[in-house]
Amino acid sequence: MKILILPGDGIGSEIVGQAVRVLEKFKSEGVPITLSHGHLGGAAYDAHGHPYPEATQQLARDADAILLGCVGGPNYDTLPRALRPEQGLLGIRKDLKLFANLRPAMLFPELVASSSLKPEIVSGLDIMIIRELTGDIYFGQPRGRRTNAAGEDEGFDTMHYARSEIERIARVGFEAAMKRGKKLCSVDKANVLDTSILWREVVTEMGKHYPEVQLSHMYVDNAAMQLIRAPKQFDVIVTGNIFGDILSDEASMLAGSIGMLPSASLDANNKGMYEPIHGSAPDIAGMDKANPLATILSLSMMMRYTFGRDDLAARIDAAVRSVLASGKRTGDIADINCQLVGTKAMGDAVVSAI
Repeated sequence: MKILILPGDGIGSEIVGQAVRVLEKFKSEGVPITLSHGHLGGAAYDAHGHPYPEATQQLARDADAILLGCVGGPNYDTLPRALRPEQGLLGIRKDLKLFANLRPAMLFPELVASSSLKPEIVSGLDIMIIRELTGDIYFGQPRGRRTNAAGEDEGFDTMHYARSEIERIARVGFEAAMKRGKKLCSVDKANVLDTSILWREVVTEMGKHYPEVQLSHMYVDNAAMQLIRAPKQFDVIVTGNIFGDILSDEASMLAGSIGMLPSASLDANNKGMYEPIHGSAPDIAGMDKANPLATILSLSMMMRYTFGRDDLAARIDAAVRSVLASGKRTGDIADINCQLVGTKAMGDAVVSAI
């Protein structure tokens, strides 16, 4: 298992450090793990003058899987767009063809009180959101700024999808549904966007190859509302890049905290980059306050999807559940009856439980 470690910015080094301890634990048991280390985002700009430098590109291409912390920070906001940390994230996704983003939103029973919704609405929540990651308005050309005919500044971006891009992400969605509750909801904006009209046509055609899966379609604005109204109606959601970005962050709060949710970004051969879905939280960086559980749970997804080691994934999941059941909480998921702990102490508890 050749794993590249990219801590990134802000709290990245703290949370990734705890996940690396889990990998070192497995390595000490004889699991064949080899770790390499690199820079991405603001840290890469500081070290190399570019958010996705050539050195990191080579390490990423050579690795079987990548563990990423988070990128970004206000100290980089004045950089030219091409040099900002987020361009490193977009760059590595595009370079490695990581087109399928899997974001589970599962509510641990111990964290029901941490959700902003009533327990009867969210108890037992288990959703998988599958987001197309390398197309859509984030990558479409042309894009830029210009002066229009009226002499005003104008910004423009282009949304587009090719049939092949829709087919491959739809296939990931249907295959995921087959392994779960056999329900797939495709989210689009086909009442307004030509891109979404094609999206719906292609997904519907793909559905004929998966007769066991109950396929439904939903406009993105309604999907956003339904996630709050009755989230447990969903099993697997498949959608485009920008809609998936928004809906998956919305769904994260159903699970109590964005600090609890992992993600996987996969290529066609299940090589993947694994990361928590939260940001770099520069306001608490270096303060031993960040929740490392989403990063640790990202390792569970890595073991399952890239390496096929369901046994190791199950041990990580069980350890996290055990720690939560013991009452330990970082600040983002704390309640009046918990034992408040910091980043390192939470890592200590997970490693001990493993």
